[in-house]
Amino acid sequence: MNKNHRLLSLDVLRGITVAGMILVNNGYGESFSTLQHSEWNGMTPCDLVFPFFLFIMGISTYLSLRKFNFQLSAAVARKVFRRTVLIFLIGLAIHWVDMAIEGNFFPFSTIRIFAVLQRIALCYCAASFFALTVPHRYTIPAVVLLLVIYTIILLTGNGYACDETNILCRVDRALFGEAHLYRKSPIDPEGLLGTIPSIAHTLIGFYCGKRMLETADVTKKVNAFLLTGATLIILGYLLQYGLPLNKRIWSPSYVLMTCGLAASLQGLLMHLIDIRGHRCWTMPFQVFGVNPLFLYVLSELLAIVFGHMGISDMLYNGIHSSVAAPKWASLCYALTFVAICFLAGWPLFRKRIYIKI
Repeated sequence: MNKNHRLLSLDVLRGITVAGMILVNNGYGESFSTLQHSEWNGMTPCDLVFPFFLFIMGISTYLSLRKFNFQLSAAVARKVFRRTVLIFLIGLAIHWVDMAIEGNFFPFSTIRIFAVLQRIALCYCAASFFALTVPHRYTIPAVVLLLVIYTIILLTGNGYACDETNILCRVDRALFGEAHLYRKSPIDPEGLLGTIPSIAHTLIGFYCGKRMLETADVTKKVNAFLLTGATLIILGYLLQYGLPLNKRIWSPSYVLMTCGLAASLQGLLMHLIDIRGHRCWTMPFQVFGVNPLFLYVLSELLAIVFGHMGISDMLYNGIHSSVAAPKWASLCYALTFVAICFLAGWPLFRKRIYIKI
């Protein structure tokens, strides 16, 4: 089996994840609860998409840095820093565009500093330099250390309080100020301290990528993913009795559970696509999977433009005139938005143009 076939399942999982991120971010009005983040403790399908992306990014980081034999050099360091800064700045730029359209071209006192792309950038940077500077046999010990440190922070800092007494809230407000944070709850779901378990999350993906490349037989790869996934799911399930699942604080149980589900799904996709050869359904997800960050950024910018120009209202009202139930109309709107992003990515996929961010 050639390399492209072995990696097709990873592209498909990445595509499923990015399409899911766009779907859950672009409901209109009243949405189904499964397409909304859990209010606090607990987990919905919506809470899986971002952690799945970090898990996949960990695998991709292993594949990318393997080309350099994991040797740190000035050229590789510049490459990592450049990509980190670019992704972080694009995240800031998205929020700037939202404010600039309203006439605030210099929102330096209120722009949100941390968000999804910014966390992706920090996790990519940390995982990359870990891979380049630390022997890989220490990957799992590093994951355990990060999660233990974060657990101590949560338990000693009122980390499960959904108010201003939470240490995550207190640290973010002390360092960045309330004006630069998420405004829909006291806890910024992409805040600074929550980056600690997110890095552990990415390193678990890195570990799975290492195991995948070190195993020649595809069936053994599948078994490794499924075994790793089952182990993490069980550990996450047991840990939630002391540290409940919580996406907003990125709890340790949430890290283990979502990584376990992602690894299990990757194993299942490898079995279906790489062993059984069921590839006829994969094309739409390949479109999203080969240009993931570009299409995600495009979706965020389109959502801003559609909202400010009244296109969202017009599109939703047109759908709602045919689909009476608000929740179903919202779902149809979100699916339409995903389809628009697919149409933007289709020519790139056909021409094998891969926009790397």
